[in-house]
Amino acid sequence: MNETEDTYNCPICGRPVRYEDNPFRPFCSRRCKMIDLGAWLKGDYYIPGADGEGDTDQYEDRDTDDLVKRRPL
Repeated sequence: MNETEDTYNCPICGRPVRYEDNPFRPFCSRRCKMIDLGAWLKGDYYIPGADGEGDTDQYEDRDTDDLVKRRPL
């Protein structure tokens, strides 16, 4: 099935998906939707800020040996 006006490819698995009446759009299924959410939560995707914004160390006064700094979302 080729992409047409009312179909597109799922951004996770690439399967063709109809846009109309799809509760999971832009994904083809709940599974692909959850894979994408998991990627955001793991930090695989993030939106970088401008240089100098938010560069303060929020753990500056603590012992940070046990803390893992996450990339910004």
